Amino acid sequence: MREKIYDYDPAAALESEEAIAVFLADALETGDAAYIAKAVGVVARAKGMAELSREQLYRSFSEQGNPTLKTLLTVMRALGVDLTARPHGTTT
Repeated sequence: MREKIYDYDPAAALESEEAIAVFLADALETGDAAYIAKAVGVVARAKGMAELSREQLYRSFSEQGNPTLKTLLTVMRALGVDLTARPHGTTT
């Protein structure tokens, strides 16, 4: 018997501002720039963001992407999410 494989799109699960904030906070905690960029791209797709071109979003926020700080801040603002700072090693 063959097992069926389904595509899962995490963007489909991001239906509230709280879910988006938790998703991005978890990504930021990894400290992995590629993972964080990909997570921001997932959120941008979930929100149907039109402020930047689709091509620019995919290029900047793919695993191989390297968005500028300006692009990151523009996207975060459009997503309605704030970046915050706290001492390293502390939690909420």
